[in-house]
Amino acid sequence: MARFASLLVSCAAALLIGAGCAIADPIAPAGRVIGQDPQGRAIYQVDANGISIGYKLIGAGAPLVMIMGLGGTAENWPPQVIEALSKTYQLIVLDNRGMGHSSANDTPFSYPLFAADVIGLLDALGVKQTHVLGYSMGSTITQQLLLQYPERFKKALIHATSTDGSNVAKALHGRVPSDPIVARQVEATTHWRTPLEQLPAITNQVMLVVGTADNVVGAESSKTLASSIPGAWLVQFKGATHHLMYETPEGFAATALIFFDIEETVTVKAQPNASVAPPSGRP
Repeated sequence: MARFASLLVSCAAALLIGAGCAIADPIAPAGRVIGQDPQGRAIYQVDANGISIGYKLIGAGAPLVMIMGLGGTAENWPPQVIEALSKTYQLIVLDNRGMGHSSANDTPFSYPLFAADVIGLLDALGVKQTHVLGYSMGSTITQQLLLQYPERFKKALIHATSTDGSNVAKALHGRVPSDPIVARQVEATTHWRTPLEQLPAITNQVMLVVGTADNVVGAESSKTLASSIPGAWLVQFKGATHHLMYETPEGFAATALIFFDIEETVTVKAQPNASVAPPSGRP
């Protein structure tokens, strides 16, 4: 009987999770179809924030926007991560301006500009609120989004981030492609400094993920953010580098799903004269 009851609880939990995904209205694509990716999924392009932004919609469920790192495109996410997350969430996978299927103009690159691109795409898609996952440069864009547009986001996974872009630019010297758009991204990164005094005001649920052997951004920035943002999670993968999610895509995806799936905020009703002991009465 106990085993049967346990099974019922497990099934009920699964149904609740599934129901949460089912009630999310699917995002209707905006803009125009410009092609297909190697898996046959449609690639769209929409005009927003003065440029054309390329993006894909993958999976079903609550929305999750994914922001790639410096020099990367929407095609650079590990397929295992995309497959795992898209089973539960509808992924909005975009190209940063000037990369992949997104255009650029003469506006100087900056993190507020990159963040405005993301908001422009979400506005075009009619997405009022979403989860967000940012990697490397995308993680710093995510910082900017939480500081500037906190009401547009639920949970944020910040992967391989930095609080001082000048150090990152030095670490990247000679390690990035000789490309004018990448050079503009590096220049924007050079000027990034996290406004540490503003972090305690962030109320979004945040997870920091970093490899202990990351030789591009290091682990200290993630530790600083985790200690400054109220309730933030910190996950360190021992021995992993800046390419953590490529080195252990299954581990990264599993960690991300635990974070995005769980309701981490617990509301406790005050109970007068309540005992300090656990409900079971056992220590």
